[in-house]
Amino acid sequence: MSCRLLDDQSCLCSNYEIRHQFVPECIVLRPDNIDEHAYWMPETCAYRLLWQGKPLYDWHPLISGDPESVHAAGVSMRGRTVPEFEVGEDDWEDYIIEEPT
Repeated sequence: MSCRLLDDQSCLCSNYEIRHQFVPECIVLRPDNIDEHAYWMPETCAYRLLWQGKPLYDWHPLISGDPESVHAAGVSMRGRTVPEFEVGEDDWEDYIIEEPT
């Protein structure tokens, strides 16, 4: 399940500039608050990796220079999400995707 503003094909926010009008609880990550949020981010998330002092993966667009590299590597959520408004709140936990261990 994903945020209602996630574009499932581009994996980008569909209304980034005005996202807080639609999703007031959308988090603005800053160096002074990332430690409050890093625990729920995927282990491959660039924000989390950099916060932990770890290198980014070769497929990351900041390394590869190609925004499609994450999709080509098969590690994106492209085509794998369901918008939150399509799932009743009582059923959200049925849509949690566990990271591989």
